[in-house]
Amino acid sequence: MAANASLNPALVNWTGHEGLPRFEAIMDEDFGPAFDAALASHEAEIEAIANNPEPPTFENTVVALEIAGDELSRVSALFWNKAGAHTNDVIQALEREIAPKMSRHYSKIGTNPVLFARIDALWERREQLGLDLEATRVLERHWKGFVKSGAKLDRPDQERLAAINERLAGLGARFGQNVLGDEKLWALMLASEEELAGLPDFLRDAMAAAARDRGEDGKYAVTLSRSIIEPFLTFSDNRDLREQAFKAWIARGENGGDTDNRAIIAETLSLRAEKARLLGYENYAALKLDDTMAKTPETVNGLLMQVWEKAAARAREEEAELAKLIAAEGRNHEVMPWDWRHYAEKLRARTFSFSESELKPYLQLEKIIDACFAVAHRLFGITATEKKGLAAYHPDVRVFEIRDVQGKLVALFLGDYFARSSKRSGAWMSSFQSQHKLRLKNGTTGEIPIIYNVCNFAKPADGKPALLSLDDARTLFHEFGHALHGMLSNVTYPSVSGTGVSRDFVELPSQLYEHWLTVPDILKTYAVHYRTGEPMPEALLEKVLAARTFNSGFATVEFTSSALVDMAYHTAEAGSDPLALEAATLERIGMPTSIVMRHRSPHFLHVFSGDGYSAGYYSYMWSEVLDADAFAAFEEAGDPFDPEMAARLKAHIYSIGGAIDPEDAYKAFRGKLPSPDAMLAKRGLAAPVL
Repeated sequence: MAANASLNPALVNWTGHEGLPRFEAIMDEDFGPAFDAALASHEAEIEAIANNPEPPTFENTVVALEIAGDELSRVSALFWNKAGAHTNDVIQALEREIAPKMSRHYSKIGTNPVLFARIDALWERREQLGLDLEATRVLERHWKGFVKSGAKLDRPDQERLAAINERLAGLGARFGQNVLGDEKLWALMLASEEELAGLPDFLRDAMAAAARDRGEDGKYAVTLSRSIIEPFLTFSDNRDLREQAFKAWIARGENGGDTDNRAIIAETLSLRAEKARLLGYENYAALKLDDTMAKTPETVNGLLMQVWEKAAARAREEEAELAKLIAAEGRNHEVMPWDWRHYAEKLRARTFSFSESELKPYLQLEKIIDACFAVAHRLFGITATEKKGLAAYHPDVRVFEIRDVQGKLVALFLGDYFARSSKRSGAWMSSFQSQHKLRLKNGTTGEIPIIYNVCNFAKPADGKPALLSLDDARTLFHEFGHALHGMLSNVTYPSVSGTGVSRDFVELPSQLYEHWLTVPDILKTYAVHYRTGEPMPEALLEKVLAARTFNSGFATVEFTSSALVDMAYHTAEAGSDPLALEAATLERIGMPTSIVMRHRSPHFLHVFSGDGYSAGYYSYMWSEVLDADAFAAFEEAGDPFDPEMAARLKAHIYSIGGAIDPEDAYKAFRGKLPSPDAMLAKRGLAAPVL
């Protein structure tokens, strides 16, 4: 492919530092022709595998599929990175074109009868093939993937399924672009001291920088980036402005016009329901949960409702406390969603004698990055070294080499930490390249992972440090936990590498890693004041640890309501009005009027901007059941860095990928599957497990 003079070889021949792409050599306009060529190349490879005159073997069929499409994988990795983290009009136009084109391509592969016949023949005699456990899992994944792509359907149903998938791909691309469009278009510009009342310096600095980015030098912008909107809702003394900003925040995707997502949601849900029926499932949730730990919608809803009842009761108690504060100020309004964070912060300051603004000077981005690396070194023996001066896909992006105890390079890691208007909201981990040990067509054997984290922290003014909230710091640890899952992978086959695991297991390594942020030894070492360099005072540290479950009712209600609505969408009868169903579900479970879903439907990117977390948002809580129990293993050992437990954790959780069943992986680490008790105790919703 790279020999084609009309194509940019930098897209597929990654000759940068240690195999990094040469981002500076790639233009947006290069992607269109590159996709056309890579798709054609992959199609030719697939035809060669399908029409191989030799009888099907694991090597000539499954392994051949595993290494096919390398050029397409590289072009795709570069493109989808830009589409999420540094997009523009050219990339967005290509995204609307490429998403359905890719869907068509993979539908054609998934319904290739000759290719499926080879896979099916191998599956039928899998017991006689002499495969190890990982190879058997890889064969199973390919077989199930073909079946869910419609390989067993008759031709008319295959064509309909392909059309559905193509349309869903286009709808998902448009949904995400609409949310980003609303976030870019809205900003509340403030100027007077009265409008800025209550806002601490770190937030004013971030808002000033955001205003400058919008050409409003000298003003302060409230944007819909979580790194600005949440602290604004927390600290602003101006209730009218809080209400205005909050309503804009929850209205993303629901403002009418070209960026409105309501029709997209309705069509998406209808098509997903039809897809499930075509494939023989009762509903879309049943289809998505078929290959997960939870297995069924009933199991998921059982866990969620068990948690909901405790969380809602706690939230009612919390709301009553906030109402007392409001009354004590001589106000007579109810606790509304734009009030909760503001008065919760006041209650925390009164209850624990510290505020978020007091804590933030000790949480420097640079130091928390160092803490992430230090924990990984103590647990897993790896070391991170930043390679300054290397070009990435944006000037803010930083590149690190990750080496093991022997000094061997095991991964490259890119950190993209600051919010910008060209980046979608939220935080995520992804990869340019996954770890594996197969011999490729270019003669090389195996590849190291190239992993990146994307966050949306407020960028500080020039010369000032980036300061994080405690939630921001947890986010950094969370995403680095995902990154470690990719970087520590030690498997043979790409399809089960790193995060190639079931959706309700993939959050375990990330959520588990969050626990080490609040290990006292880590906070004492890395939570140091940005001016004085002094460590966080012991008294403040004790207060932070004591307050870990503060406001847990609110946080759990925010999350669980979103997960329950997600499940309701994907188990309901087709044709239901989505936002009416959202409202009915919230009414049925008794959603407090003072709290809204963490992700309302018109901007629920996890569920509607792609298929990743559809009928799967619950997985954060499912994994939390596991992570609470997993960290308890270290507590039982009496050392958060216990070498024996760390070695087991690396071997059975962080390195094994999808090479074995996730239940077996967890049992190999812990000896048993957990109950929700430790998770409920961690959230302060039940008595500690003794």
